[in-house]
Amino acid sequence: MLRIIDARTGEPVDAAPARRGLTRVEAHTGGFDVTALRVLLVADLLVRALELGGTPVWALLDEERQRAELRAGATALGVRPFEDGRDAAAGLGEAQVLHVVREGGAEPDGVRVVVAPVHAAAPPEEADPAALRLALLSRRRSVPAQLDAAALADAHDTLVRWRRAVADWARRPSRPIPDEVRGELRTAWEHDLDLPEVLAVLRRVETASDVPDGARFETYAYADRLLGLDLTRDLGTPA
Repeated sequence: MLRIIDARTGEPVDAAPARRGLTRVEAHTGGFDVTALRVLLVADLLVRALELGGTPVWALLDEERQRAELRAGATALGVRPFEDGRDAAAGLGEAQVLHVVREGGAEPDGVRVVVAPVHAAAPPEEADPAALRLALLSRRRSVPAQLDAAALADAHDTLVRWRRAVADWARRPSRPIPDEVRGELRTAWEHDLDLPEVLAVLRRVETASDVPDGARFETYAYADRLLGLDLTRDLGTPA
C-alpha cells in the first residue's frame, strides 16, 4: 500500500482510498520552469505507483498559464498526458484526492504532496530528456535538485550502461524476479515514493553475483513500469 507524506500534517497517509475507488492526482505547477516539470514528474510517478497497486487514477493539470509549454515539456520528459484541471469541479466520485504542489506554491484543500525546487533557470535544451528524468529521480522530491552538467552527464552515462545491459540480459534465459528484490522495490516506492532507494536496488541487482541475468532483465523491466526510463529501448540491437 502506497503511503505518502501529507505536507499539511507531516504524517503519512494512504495514497489509495480505504475503500476501493478512484484516486484523483492533481498537479499544480505554478507556471512553467524546471520545478514545474518536477511537479509533473512526481505526479506521474504517483499515478504509475497507484496503477501498479491496482488503484484507478484520474490525473489532472490545474494550471492556466503556459499550458502548451508545460504539456510539451512533460511529453519530452516521458510524463503521460494529464487532463484539464478545470474538469475537476464535476468530479468522478473519487474517494481520495492528492494535490502535487511546488514548495511555497498552491495550498489546495486535501492531501498535499510538496515538491522541492530545481536549481536551474530553464529546462536545459541540450539535455537528453530521459537523462533529465533520471537526474530528477535521483533526489527525493523533498530535497532541492541541482541540475548541473555533472548531474546530467552521470544520468546519461547510467542510462546508456543500463540500456545496454538490459539488452544483453534479454538474450539470456528468462528467470523470475527474486522475491527479496521485488519486496525491496515495492517497499521503497510504497514508502513515500522513495525513488533514490528504487535506483539503489537496481544498482545492487546490476552487480549481484547471485542474481541470474534473466532475473536482472525482469527486475529492470518491472521497475521501469514505475521509473519510465525506457530501459528496454535497445532490445534487439546488435551486441
